[in-house]
Amino acid sequence: MAYMTDRKRVEGLGSAKSGTAQHWTMTVTSVALLILTPFFLAIVGGLLGQPHAAVVASLSRPIPALVVAAFLVVGLHHMRLGMQVMLEDYLGGFARKLGVIASTILCYALAAAGVVALAQIAL
Repeated sequence: MAYMTDRKRVEGLGSAKSGTAQHWTMTVTSVALLILTPFFLAIVGGLLGQPHAAVVASLSRPIPALVVAAFLVVGLHHMRLGMQVMLEDYLGGFARKLGVIASTILCYALAAAGVVALAQIAL
């Protein structure tokens, strides 16, 4: 029987040895989204009901385009991390690996598609 102190048990950072980094990344992206969301809503909310030309003119300016792009990239990265945690908690074996890979591809594909679409509008 091994006798270990509480500190000795947790020094290994857990079984996966990466939980702290993922938690920290989730925290940072949450704070970034907390800051970006009001700006995103102000930009997009002001464009609701506007004609196509007004939307293109607004998103062609650098600051609104950067805010929308940052919101897309940070939001979808945060979503990927959250989906990964959920899949790791509730799935096992091959389904877990497949789910994490599929959700990662989906989130990065959506982010890339959003940034490309925004670039086409802005340029």
